[in-house]
Amino acid sequence: MSDGRPTLDQRRAQHAWKAVEQAGNLKETKDFAREAKRLPVRIKTAGLGQALAFLNAKSKSDKGGDDYRSRLLTELGDWLLKERGLASPTEGANDGNALIKAIINGDANRLRRATEEALLYLQWLTRFSEAEFKPDEDG
Repeated sequence: MSDGRPTLDQRRAQHAWKAVEQAGNLKETKDFAREAKRLPVRIKTAGLGQALAFLNAKSKSDKGGDDYRSRLLTELGDWLLKERGLASPTEGANDGNALIKAIINGDANRLRRATEEALLYLQWLTRFSEAEFKPDEDG
């Protein structure tokens, strides 16, 4: 019997849907969708920390402040840090780098949990962003 509260997977979907809606304000919406689709492969290939560091470096090399890569970092960080509690209270607010700091300063168990949760969350984010923005396959 259900108690009326959304399941964890439903909460992931709700958060990802809101992230996609907010990303719709970016002029690079197809780029957001494409980057969201590529991120799980990068995580599986190089690890969560390396994938996030790559996104962070690319977002800083792009001109402008609120680009699609920094938005993706922020949304993933918001889910993992605030909603799933994968950071200690002293690690601060999600500024785009908070997730990277939490991973660097955490233990192997935190990294494993964060990686698993990131991949589950990105399934929803990818589905929704592809449906909304229909990214090009090449590029």
